[in-house]
Amino acid sequence: MREVLIKAVQLAMADDWHGAHELAQQYQDPLACWLHAVLHKIEGDKWNSEYWYAKTASQRYEHYADVAEELRAIASRLAG
Repeated sequence: MREVLIKAVQLAMADDWHGAHELAQQYQDPLACWLHAVLHKIEGDKWNSEYWYAKTASQRYEHYADVAEELRAIASRLAG
C-alpha cells in the first residue's frame, strides 16, 4: 500500500490528478484519506475534501494553505 500511495503523491505533484485519485481511492487508512482529501482540495471540491479530511482524525482542510507543501508532508510520512 505504501508504494502505491507514494506513486499517487508523485502523480499529484506531476499534475496527474486523475492518476493520483485512481490510486488513492483504493485505500481507507488515515494517510490515504489525507491524500484523498488533498486531491479533492486540488480539484476544488471543498465539500468532498472536508469529508476525507474528517476521516483522517488529525488533519484539517485549513492546516495547509499550500497544496505542494501538504503533498510533501504526506510524502515525508510515507517515507518515514
